[in-house]
Amino acid sequence: MNLDLIKTELTYKAVRSSGAGGQNVNKVATKVILMFDLNASQALSTEQKERLQVRWANRLSAEGILQLSCDESRSQLKNKNLVTGRFFNFLSSALAVAKPRKATKMPRVAIEKRIKNKRWASEIKAARQKPKL
Repeated sequence: MNLDLIKTELTYKAVRSSGAGGQNVNKVATKVILMFDLNASQALSTEQKERLQVRWANRLSAEGILQLSCDESRSQLKNKNLVTGRFFNFLSSALAVAKPRKATKMPRVAIEKRIKNKRWASEIKAARQKPKL
């Protein structure tokens, strides 16, 4: 995976941010929307693209475009840096291959302890009952 090539494939769009902020909101486009076209990417291999399509299935548009937005800061440049960093974290976590789980055997002591606790609980409940005549 070539990060420099991926950076060139990212497109940004600045729009007006919503919410409180006074006159700054009405004048300045500080919210940044990052768009990444997964299908047209040259930096990723086909197997990486397939993995990302599975992992990002709910986030991709019908055309295969991922959109991330950031309007945390009042600065457009800060928002751009934040959304770019978020994208690369998102990308690396989606491409990480989970190591296979090893099945472990339950220790004999743990099994015996569980059965002992069950017997103890059973005896307590039996002692609560009225004696049978």
